[in-house]
Amino acid sequence: MATYLYRLGRYCFRRRRAVLAVWVALLIAVGGAAGALAGSTSDEFKVPGTEAQATLDRIKDTFPEQGHGSAQVVFAAPAPGGMASPEAGRAVGEAVTRIAHVPGVAAVPDPYATGAVSPDGRVAIALVSFDHKLAEVTDQQRDAVRAAAEPARAAGLEVAFGGDAYNRFAQIEGGSEAVGLVVAGLVLVITLGTLVAAGLPLLTALVGVAVAMAGLLALTGSFEIITTAPVLALMVGLAVGIDYALFILFRHRRHLAEGLEPEESAARATATAGSAVVFAGLTVVVALAGLAVAGVPFLTVMGLAASGAVVVAVLVAITLLPAVLGFTGRAIDRLPVWKRALTTHGKVTLGERWARFVVRRPLPVLLVGLAGLGAMAVPAASLDLGLPGGGSQAVGTDARKAYDLVGDGFGPGFNAPLVVVVDAHGAPRPEQAVQEVAGRLQGLKGVQTLLPPKVDTGSGTALVPVIPRTSPDHQDTRALVNEIRDQRDGIRAATGASIAVTGTTAANIDVSTKLGQALPPFVAVIVGIALVLLALAFRSVLVPLKAVLGFLLSILASLGAVVAVYQWGWLDGLIDVPKVGPVVSFVPILLIGVLFGLAMDYELFLVSGMKEQYVHGNAPREAVVGGVKGGARVVTAAALIMVSVFGAFVFGHDPIVQPIGFALAVGVLVDAFVVRMALVPAAMALFGKAAWWFPKRLEKVVPKVDMEGEQLIARLEGERRSAKEPAGV
Repeated sequence: MATYLYRLGRYCFRRRRAVLAVWVALLIAVGGAAGALAGSTSDEFKVPGTEAQATLDRIKDTFPEQGHGSAQVVFAAPAPGGMASPEAGRAVGEAVTRIAHVPGVAAVPDPYATGAVSPDGRVAIALVSFDHKLAEVTDQQRDAVRAAAEPARAAGLEVAFGGDAYNRFAQIEGGSEAVGLVVAGLVLVITLGTLVAAGLPLLTALVGVAVAMAGLLALTGSFEIITTAPVLALMVGLAVGIDYALFILFRHRRHLAEGLEPEESAARATATAGSAVVFAGLTVVVALAGLAVAGVPFLTVMGLAASGAVVVAVLVAITLLPAVLGFTGRAIDRLPVWKRALTTHGKVTLGERWARFVVRRPLPVLLVGLAGLGAMAVPAASLDLGLPGGGSQAVGTDARKAYDLVGDGFGPGFNAPLVVVVDAHGAPRPEQAVQEVAGRLQGLKGVQTLLPPKVDTGSGTALVPVIPRTSPDHQDTRALVNEIRDQRDGIRAATGASIAVTGTTAANIDVSTKLGQALPPFVAVIVGIALVLLALAFRSVLVPLKAVLGFLLSILASLGAVVAVYQWGWLDGLIDVPKVGPVVSFVPILLIGVLFGLAMDYELFLVSGMKEQYVHGNAPREAVVGGVKGGARVVTAAALIMVSVFGAFVFGHDPIVQPIGFALAVGVLVDAFVVRMALVPAAMALFGKAAWWFPKRLEKVVPKVDMEGEQLIARLEGERRSAKEPAGV
């Protein structure tokens, strides 16, 4: 691999204008395609095969409105009983009439006619049904519904808009990315010392992200892409794009300091650090693409979108960056901010001091690190999964106001309606069967009330809306769904009718259950991939096992932190958590996929340096010190950049993006600074020579990967010596 990348780096350096032109042309072409083909993303977390989704698909011809977008318009009077006043009645009636005339609105019953007024007379709900799917509801239609409710506002009523059409998730907030980039820039300046050098990783990363995001947006016109996918692609693409460029640039500047010409330096940096970048990038791509193992389409799309961003980041790092280095030449050290030593030869660095401290006391360091991570992981045992709704939105937003008003006025269960589908076409007396089913449901402990059934006499199918006593994310609501489903055999035996549970709340519960069940096989796949890749890279048995155990510790510690903050409410004053409750159901599996690849980055860069030192004759513990000394600065900078990019999203208000950013930021922080910089050197010091043991049978079978370019460098040095020898010698 190193030889091919050496040739590629040299070619891009020499043909820098052509390479730059290709990337500019690609950016323009993909950007144009995005402008011409971009469609809308979807906020629906659908999973085919679950009972709720299968039931919804089955009844969509009989009750097509069940598959259409819907919204709530919530009217609230200043005082109890205020909705009973004639003025309020006229204002709400006029608002409802106007909303009914908004293009795309199929129906909006008057809340007074349907009895949708709270017992205390303060809140009324108008349910808006659109004549098309939720993904097709436009911002113009949402705004038109808002404007149509003006008569109610003019009459002194509070009006809030909720329901599926207004529960918007994963909206990109420009301030978050800007903060992350500013912090990343500061880390690069401190690490590299000059503005020119610090600017290159930011420049190339932004080009890569722009290409990846434009390509993804162009696909939205042809494929249904979940709203979270572009956000995850942006988050991961920025982080790895900066890091991968930093790894190669750091090696390039070191070669320049050692006296190599810019062209040779860029080629060697692309060959050596570039090999690790390609290998690390492949691990990230495989892990993210492996999200398909869960069997959840929207999660597969998210994984593939982020994988595409990583692929572009790798290609930018090994092609565009060498070309840009051709333009800068030795001017890369211009605009110095402070003098930064580029080589560590003969110098005692902070990384070396830390490494010597660890190898002198490996067992205490190991035990303290394990105890700390174990303590962080304790909350993970209480992990509770769910999907966000109106109650997860930031306080003050329309969707959150509507959710709170409905919960206060009618009870929390009115935000968690279930739909029980009764198929009575085979029952002896279909209408009586529906009534018997309703009677049984009303008798369940977790049911607050039932709304009037909607019956299709031709098919013998009825929809029975069931209002639980508890909110959508409450454990009792999930228990009620399971209890209703447990009634199906008894109901069939007694009435001849069959039942199924659907609706948004039931669908979210099914998705969370499906994702929870997918975690163990996904972890098994990831662990298997890690063992194979690391055995291939390091030709060792203990190194892959140690790396996987460290990765699992990082995952558990990060999940523990997520549970403590988002489920238990810790740090509520520091982090503005919109609503304490279950963790977003796909955060754990996303965390595992993304963090796996990033953790392997740091493992490769640190342990490959240790192996290089050991192969060159250093004692095992000295090899550990040398590896940490050579890699500590770049790994520290890379981790801080990752943390700043991911952490910036924590200060947004999106209930999906915020916990994902938090989980990844904590995961990288723990993995880089506790696992890789402390536990790994401690374990390697304890292993000694055994760390590099590899069975002879596997030695013959496993192909050799020239990760650090030892064979390439040896060949180049041999050619240089031969060139210096006089002819005939």
